Amino acid sequence: MSKFGIFIKYWLPTLLWMALIFSASADSHSSEHSSLLFLPFLHWLDPNISDEMADKLHHLFRKCAHLTEYALLALLVLRSLNNTVRKGLPFWSWRRFGVVVGMVFLYASTDEFHQAFVPTRTPAFTDVLIDTAGGTAGLLLAWLWQGTGKNGRGRGWKARKPVRGIVKKQMG
Repeated sequence: MSKFGIFIKYWLPTLLWMALIFSASADSHSSEHSSLLFLPFLHWLDPNISDEMADKLHHLFRKCAHLTEYALLALLVLRSLNNTVRKGLPFWSWRRFGVVVGMVFLYASTDEFHQAFVPTRTPAFTDVLIDTAGGTAGLLLAWLWQGTGKNGRGRGWKARKPVRGIVKKQMG
């Protein structure tokens, strides 16, 4: 496959997802705009819900969206790196984990910086931390999924078997 084909296959989805995240930082996706859909929906589900509770649920929903979009970003970056950079490394390595989390943190930081220039958005370092936590959670899910191959033995990391001598000494 050509270098362009590799780019299209592995990096273009990642870059498109990053562009989608960037566009979500615009005015049209601000809390004020999303509340126009979300709050009436909550009131439709429960007409007796208080405005305070509806606002809290809206805030929680938005933070969960941050977690999810950055979990997907981390998975896409991991996929891109695993298929284009140092292909000899195993699917999971702490070095690769650190690189992906670092990239997610940097992108989340640029996203918040971008929001500083959008009048209806408020940049917050806590959002960077939430985004990074989402990326980390996505990677941990990938790690767990990778470890559940046939008979639970794993594909990328291996469950360690107990060393019999140590187990016997501790038990006896």
